[in-house]
Amino acid sequence: MTIRPATANDAKAIGKLAEQFNRYLRHLGDTVEFHLTVETILQDGFGDNPAFAGLVAEQHDVIVGYLLYHFGYDTDLAIRLLHVIDLYVDEDIRRQGVGKELMTVAAKICREAGGKQLFWSVFVQNKLAASFYEMLGARYIRDLRFMIIDANSL
Repeated sequence: MTIRPATANDAKAIGKLAEQFNRYLRHLGDTVEFHLTVETILQDGFGDNPAFAGLVAEQHDVIVGYLLYHFGYDTDLAIRLLHVIDLYVDEDIRRQGVGKELMTVAAKICREAGGKQLFWSVFVQNKLAASFYEMLGARYIRDLRFMIIDANSL
């Protein structure tokens, strides 16, 4: 298995895995309308002003997992952090270390950029993901709740 930076040529494979991920989350009860497509991956990940970067896991020249991220900053702790915005591994090869390796490489990227923490969210019903992250040593942030607002409403 190889972990490497995602390129525009990987957009189709990432898009296919993202569709699989979306079906999985729907099965768990997620009702959010998903918009991550090959086109949005190309536009937002590889355009003139990329909103995110990514890693892919390859096995025998087939992309079997991906991790998308961007950098952020925590003012309370005064540290840089890497925000994992998506992590998915093909259902057929889970429990073979792919997810852990993607997270390990993301942590290395974080450290090399001067970052101190990885940060992400987990869909409440996704117990499999939560267990995986806890196995890595992750913990929940107990005193924060995330909020959103449509930028056009202000």
